Amino acid sequence: MRKKVFGRKLKRDKNERKALFKSLMSALVLYGHIKTTIAKAKAIKGTIEKLVTKTNKSNKELAYRFLNYYLSSATISKFVNEVAPRFTDRSGGYTRIIKIGNRLKDNSKMALMEWTEKNSKPDEKETKENEEKAEIKKEKKPRKKETKKTIK
Repeated sequence: MRKKVFGRKLKRDKNERKALFKSLMSALVLYGHIKTTIAKAKAIKGTIEKLVTKTNKSNKELAYRFLNYYLSSATISKFVNEVAPRFTDRSGGYTRIIKIGNRLKDNSKMALMEWTEKNSKPDEKETKENEEKAEIKKEKKPRKKETKKTIK
């Protein structure tokens, strides 16, 4: 019987689980979405939502201190400065899990985990790239249409 047993083991020992969850949460912060199994997504959902709530309620110095346990050092500043401020108006439900079918190799159920609110302002690099692409499209001249010759 599994009475009062909390969490998911995922066939890993304590250190492997901790490293797996830390890398999944860091990837979610860096890229905004991750593709993983449903069990792993459900395992980190509660922790990542608690982190967003604690970061919004505390000051930045405390946030950096307790986030070091859960996220890699490269992603902490992005989490505090970009991700958590998006959700100051929300009281919960910061992530969503979308089922995307089964994996071909082992038929495990896969999911896409992402933030509920997208980044409100696009990056400067992305806007410059989009402007350059638009200019290139304008410069290109349309091709002349080749007419088909009928054979008599």
